[in-house]
Amino acid sequence: MYTRLLNPTPDHSFLLFGPRGTGKTTWIKNKYPNAIYIDLLNSETYKELIANPNNLSSLIPSNFTDFIIIDEVQRVPELLNEVHRLIESPERHKFILTGSSARKLRKQGVNLLAGRAYTYKMYPLIASELKDDFSLQKSLQFGTLPTVCSASDPNKYLQSYLTTYLEQEINQEGMTRNLSGFYRFLQVASFSQGSPINMSSIARETYTQNKVVENYFSILEDLLIGSFLPSFTKRAKRRLKLRPKFYFFDAGIYNTARPKGYLDKTSEIDGIALETLFLTHLKAIDEYYNLHYLFSYFKTASDLEVDFIAYGENGFHAFEIKLTKNIHSKHLNGLKAFARDYPEAKLYLIYMGDQKLYYGNITVLPIKEALLNLDKILTA
Repeated sequence: MYTRLLNPTPDHSFLLFGPRGTGKTTWIKNKYPNAIYIDLLNSETYKELIANPNNLSSLIPSNFTDFIIIDEVQRVPELLNEVHRLIESPERHKFILTGSSARKLRKQGVNLLAGRAYTYKMYPLIASELKDDFSLQKSLQFGTLPTVCSASDPNKYLQSYLTTYLEQEINQEGMTRNLSGFYRFLQVASFSQGSPINMSSIARETYTQNKVVENYFSILEDLLIGSFLPSFTKRAKRRLKLRPKFYFFDAGIYNTARPKGYLDKTSEIDGIALETLFLTHLKAIDEYYNLHYLFSYFKTASDLEVDFIAYGENGFHAFEIKLTKNIHSKHLNGLKAFARDYPEAKLYLIYMGDQKLYYGNITVLPIKEALLNLDKILTA
């Protein structure tokens, strides 16, 4: 098992969100071996607690002082009211609640324990967690979900993830009755990964309406399978592309969702996979080190672009990601344009080469070095 960087505050209740397969259950069972473990994926436990949420207290021995873990709490949202009561009871019970979807919790307007439990997120494994086991090529093709990193057939696991898991989640939560339409949407969305999203264009390609496409995207967001990346508009001095971009949470999920044909260029697919891998690392480092960055992208009306902007009280960084081993002057144009508008930003070009280079105020870093040292970059 890999050591994760996530480090919650000791002796305080918390919610842990993250997509299925990121290792939440394995991590909490290893980190909290003396905790009571309540699995809502177990059909008997689920039936008992959905019928009578107040039976939760009967699963806790008297004078128990360790954590009580409730896995996949979104399956029985009503439990949060009971958890709230038990946290504030004379026994002051401590809870760890995991979830792979916030949709049902939010939709039912249940008590989210504001102020009584902290919220954390878990991401796929990152380079500094994998250490010597980190393989750039494997990560680009299959992503870094823990099971993928140890699976004998990662392709089979990823295919199962997108079919079995998504179908179960979507059916369980009654998100959509048109699974075939949703899978068609997934494929079209994968072609749009890393580009400003055009809802109308995707609606035409999926033979549906804009509102349906918007709902499909919200499903992916609520299942934590993907997220939007907004345009950076602070103190804008020029016309910008304002539509948000969309990224799946893991390079392997993106690669699996994206149909491939004879005319597809491997470089185009790998380029987006590289962006996805880097964004996963950005978000994970931000979460695990409690940095509170806001992430966005920069693109002018004339198509000068910077892939990722990290902006917050801890720094201001611009990252351009290139699937190339050789740097040409044209690769620097987006960062130079950004620097003219935002001279305060630290500029990085991340590439597939082996040497650390400098072009004026732009630092060029090999991708593996950048991923392994991203915590130092964002906390410098």
